[in-house]
Amino acid sequence: MRRRTFDILVSSTGMMLAIVLLVAGGLLFWGYSFANGNVHEQLAAQKIFFPPKGSEALAPPEVGRYLNQYAGQQLVNGAQAQAYANHFIAVHLKEAAGGKTYAQVSSQALQNPKDAKLAGQVQTLFRGETLRGMLLNAYAFWKIGQIALLASIASFILAAAMLVLTILGLWHLRRVSPTEELMASTVESRKTPLSA
Repeated sequence: MRRRTFDILVSSTGMMLAIVLLVAGGLLFWGYSFANGNVHEQLAAQKIFFPPKGSEALAPPEVGRYLNQYAGQQLVNGAQAQAYANHFIAVHLKEAAGGKTYAQVSSQALQNPKDAKLAGQVQTLFRGETLRGMLLNAYAFWKIGQIALLASIASFILAAAMLVLTILGLWHLRRVSPTEELMASTVESRKTPLSA
């Protein structure tokens, strides 16, 4: 095979890979923008705020250690949603019915339909677990967006590397003789018998 033919094949493949990586990077960045923007918009519309700095709600160590950094802020992104769901709502839900879940308390309430305390716990747990689940779904969607951003950056870096290699391949193509064979010196050395 002629060296020029090989260089043309490799350079054109490199150019196609660079284009594919650029398109992939663009789509991944669009996915990140969509996820991030959608989560921000949906959470901002809920108007959920973290307790203010120094409030009693942040005093317990299982709460404050995770939420003090967000004290007084509006909940608008996935990281905040996860912190609020796991370290504020979950803590209060454990206190509402002695650590029992909605499913457990609901079963008890069905067996004791006249128990007002159980009915109240059912409502509290249902609302709390529903809000917690929605916030954790927002966190998951946001996290997928963050992963898409990292993949987008990697794709753009690889596309840039492929473009550089393609340009070097085209530059080499211009310097190679039209008659030069690929690995011609290796083939010739194999054909020449070894001298004794």
